[in-house]
Amino acid sequence: MRTVDIAVFAHNEAHGIAALLENLRRQDLFSAPGISARVLVLANGCTDATVGRARAAAFPGVEIADLPQGGKSRTWNRFVHDLARPDAGVLIFLDADIEIPAADSLSRLVAGLTARPGLQVLNSRPVRDIVLRPEGLSPLDRMIAAGGDGLGDWKTAICGQLYAMRAEAARRFRLPVGLPVEDGFLRAMVLTDALTEDGETLTRIDGAEGVFHVYASERRLGALTRHQTRIVIGSAINAACFARLRALPQGERHAELTRAASDDGWLPRLLKSDLPR
Repeated sequence: MRTVDIAVFAHNEAHGIAALLENLRRQDLFSAPGISARVLVLANGCTDATVGRARAAAFPGVEIADLPQGGKSRTWNRFVHDLARPDAGVLIFLDADIEIPAADSLSRLVAGLTARPGLQVLNSRPVRDIVLRPEGLSPLDRMIAAGGDGLGDWKTAICGQLYAMRAEAARRFRLPVGLPVEDGFLRAMVLTDALTEDGETLTRIDGAEGVFHVYASERRLGALTRHQTRIVIGSAINAACFARLRALPQGERHAELTRAASDDGWLPRLLKSDLPR
């Protein structure tokens, strides 16, 4: 029996959590022979009706974790190290605000990951809703859609909206609490084993051909600017974290990650010291 645990990251997603769970209910992974699949809705720091609506929409195999503290990196740590079943071989991570149109998407991620022993992460391809459904778009929407589907390097990055990861690989890492761009940080950890290896082993990450999910595109210039600003700031913060880890002897870097994941002050102290502006 292959055990698969599916984490749904939900922070104030009352408006869409039922639709996402309906998407998951249709996934053929739950009826696949030899698979024990469980969904864990990680309602983290919610101040709306996410928990109640998730419970109302839950189907057999869905559990709701009402976590008082928010933050995706904190919640990632909780799922991987505390909440996922110890015998889980594959972990699937997804955001609550996406759509998964095809019923075989998750089973294809699991099959693709397990078929390649050296692979640690397998991504779904992100597609903007306005690219998939171009009818009736405004001139601004058409301009945004012309920019492409989404993450251009989805086969070599980690697309935090939907990806599968070997549980044994995920358990090697912990993420600093408070990261604004946690998928970029995790990518570096996977490709370098927490910066303990020289260079990046790119064969550890890939994208699953034919598997995609849909996300709502930002459709206002201000929102687009804020999104890009967040990415720039997050990348600078990740670079500061990498520099701090590389300053340590290689044998101490995993332990430092563990400290950063359990100390809410680790990242603020680093930023105050290394990125004071």
